[in-house]
Formats: sequence, C-alpha cells, structure tokens
Amino acid sequence: MTLLDGVRAACLALPEVTEAPTHGAPTWFVRRRSFAKFVDPADHRFDEPHVALWAAAPPGARQELVAADPEQFFGPPFGGRDWIAMRLDLRAEGPAWDEVREVVADAYRQVARRR
Repeated sequence: MTLLDGVRAACLALPEVTEAPTHGAPTWFVRRRSFAKFVDPADHRFDEPHVALWAAAPPGARQELVAADPEQFFGPPFGGRDWIAMRLDLRAEGPAWDEVREVVADAYRQVARRR
C-alpha cells in the first residue's frame, strides 16, 4: 500500500466523503468542505519538503501535537491555525496508520456539520 492509498482509505471510510484534486493534490471533502489533503513534494505544486497529510484539527490540537512531536507534526501553509500537518515519510516502514486514521477522523469531525 502506498502512502496515498493509506490516506485515501482512511478518508473514504468516513460517511459522505468525496475526493477531488485541489491545486493538483488529492483532497477529501464532506459536503463540499475540505478536511484533508495529501501533499507530495514529487508533485512540485507545493513548497513542501515532506510527504504529508494536511488536515483540519480541533482547537489547540496543532499546538499540542507540534509541541509533543515537532519532527512529525507541523503547521501547514494552508487552512489557518486550526489545521495540522503530519509527516508520513519519517519511517521506512511507513506511518503509524492508527494515528493517521485518528488525525483524519478528527479532521472530519471538525468539518462535517451535524444534521
């Protein structure tokens, strides 16, 4: 499984999620509102040196995650202060997929409106 395949599976497992490219990068939406983006420096569309997941985050989560693990988490140049970026290319064996799914689920909950 590629990094993109893993992120895609985590996002598309959630209700009402669609995928479409924005600015050339795979982006996931719930009811036309984006909550996650896959960024790969090989695409040359972003000034991002790492393969990363950019995702909406609960208030304060960005500061907490960056403080706890600044090598893996950072503030992306997208989405404002309530978005987090998670490096996916730190380990040769890939990221901790449970953690990726948790970041994706938190992002989804921030954007999906309650019905």
